[in-house]
Amino acid sequence: MTPPISYALANIPRYTSYPTAPHFGPLEPASYRAWLGEVPARTPLSLYLHVPFCKSLCWYCGCHTAVTRSSARIEAYAAALEAEARMLSGALHGHGGIAHLHLGGGTPTALGASALGSVLHVIREEYGFRPGAELAAELDPRSLDDATVAALAEAGLTRASLGVQDISPVVQHRIGRVQSQDCVESAAERLRGHGIGSINVDVMYGLPGQGVAEVQATARFAAQLGADRVAVFGYAHVPWMKPHQNAIDSASLPGALERILQADAAERVLTDAGYVAIGLDHFARPEDEMAMAWREGRLRRNFQGYTTDAAPALVGLGASAIGSLPAGYAQNEPDERKYVTAVQAGLLPVKRGRALKGDDRLRRSVIERVMCDFALDLGALPPMVLDEAMPALARLDADGVIALERDYVRVTPEGRRHVRHVAAAFDAYLGTGSGRHSAAV
Repeated sequence: MTPPISYALANIPRYTSYPTAPHFGPLEPASYRAWLGEVPARTPLSLYLHVPFCKSLCWYCGCHTAVTRSSARIEAYAAALEAEARMLSGALHGHGGIAHLHLGGGTPTALGASALGSVLHVIREEYGFRPGAELAAELDPRSLDDATVAALAEAGLTRASLGVQDISPVVQHRIGRVQSQDCVESAAERLRGHGIGSINVDVMYGLPGQGVAEVQATARFAAQLGADRVAVFGYAHVPWMKPHQNAIDSASLPGALERILQADAAERVLTDAGYVAIGLDHFARPEDEMAMAWREGRLRRNFQGYTTDAAPALVGLGASAIGSLPAGYAQNEPDERKYVTAVQAGLLPVKRGRALKGDDRLRRSVIERVMCDFALDLGALPPMVLDEAMPALARLDADGVIALERDYVRVTPEGRRHVRHVAAAFDAYLGTGSGRHSAAV
């Protein structure tokens, strides 16, 4: 049974956190410092570092970033990162070192090889890395030179994510990001030549002027590149949040049915090439750690999407970065200049967050397992939570999104694209507040 098209048209959170970001509120530095101090000793850490700069702005981008060519501005930001890293380290008591470091943006390499290397050196000095730690970075193939790759390799980078999106020149011009296939292939060769062998590729569907053929060609290119993981994201058109997206003609965007066909086409190409379909939008080689985590039921989901990162404390570093601590979520000041000013004043640059209560933790765990496992044992849920969810689950069952089997929920193959609706059945805050979300598919 094919679920109605209305499921794809609905606006639903991506559930990279629960409660979701629209339900965060003001958070004072003193409260955040107290949360950091409550992290138990020897706790493995995950660290997300955000660089909010790009040399040019891609029109589809939904990230916190800005275009700058000011070396003074970049140098001030790099210095603030180092200072914040030291402040955070001082607030944490006896942690167990970094198990996972993720460099995101923007474009992390916009700092330049020297400044980026210096920031990573400070992080290594302040925190230390646990044996087998993963160091990952999101990279723009267009700005990846030998000096930067060498600095990343020297810092111990183990995984790189290359933004491809679509290989069609027509689509690239419509999204303001032009890069040749040769450019991407050269970037992958350069990384591998420096010993950074684990490579991810990001692909998008739902872009202006994009059709099934373009998505298929891009997915095929990612497989031929030898990517260990491929993320296939649906473009989220949210010009009310990201005004630069107004450069994209909304009339040229594929409709809901076309988006489903594009996502399905990418999946067929990748699974035919031997990749394992994981969660909502990830694919991995069978021998990759993510595929193994999925098979063993230990796949996780956080602000970077699906991950193998099991660290119980995620610390955000940089403007707009979000952390997830045992006590709650904390997001830094998103304005990069205000962020730098706060750090220069010796303040933790936190802006907003959300303390977690017991019910939040329970529902967060349920939602994460639904999003990762596509299945859930209802018998383990408190009666109140189950009673609240049952009307929505019954509708999802009737529409073929899930199969209700006594005390067990299983997302059907046809309903897999709509798993966010299943997660939403357990969201006590959905429909409250002023947050707006992107389309479900």
